[in-house]
Amino acid sequence: MKNILVCEDEATIREFVVINLIRAGYNVTEADCGEKALQKYEEAKGDFDVAILDIMMPGIDGLTVCKELRAKNGSIGIIMLTAKTQEMDKVTGLMLGADDYITKPFSPSELLARVDALYRRITIASVQKDESKLSDEIVSGDFVLNLRNRILTRNNKKIELTQVEFQIMEYFFTNPGVALDRTDILNHVWGKSYVGEEKIVDVNIRRLRMKIEPEPSSPQHIMTVWGLGYRWDPRD
Repeated sequence: MKNILVCEDEATIREFVVINLIRAGYNVTEADCGEKALQKYEEAKGDFDVAILDIMMPGIDGLTVCKELRAKNGSIGIIMLTAKTQEMDKVTGLMLGADDYITKPFSPSELLARVDALYRRITIASVQKDESKLSDEIVSGDFVLNLRNRILTRNNKKIELTQVEFQIMEYFFTNPGVALDRTDILNHVWGKSYVGEEKIVDVNIRRLRMKIEPEPSSPQHIMTVWGLGYRWDPRD
């Protein structure tokens, strides 16, 4: 089953999301607050492929739930539900480990497009992890990307990555020294059918720099190519 956790305190919006996901073939567990979402996650022993979290909720908000879920599970897909006025919250959610966000109000087609795209990425990553034909590792300078275990290490020290971050790093490692256009990164990682904003690439790059660069504000490895995108420099 394709298992999804939906956390939204507004009953009408939650019902709208749940009904459309069920119609699309997803198995949905719903929660009306952050506390219940975390409880249901534990009760299900983390058996969720995707979590859809509203940002603004009483008690434990969606950003906190996002942070908690990401700490527990690096492979779960996380989508934040935001209002048009919550621009900074969108960025904060992505920095805390969310994979995508949907701005309210949204249509059933947009909801399903985002969820389907994220679920496909997670499924592909899971299949690739089990494929014995994959080469085990890509070495780039001090970094080693293990394709089978989906792990990045630097000098044998593990760096925790989300699925999206891993896919970006895999794209970099297979194209060292190549200036990659933001659109190319977006299409490669999120898919050509992605209907969101290109800036999601920049936020994920910022998050990656915080994880792998000694000084994120003066990167040595993920270099900005002005007017184009980014380039990976292994610095052997």
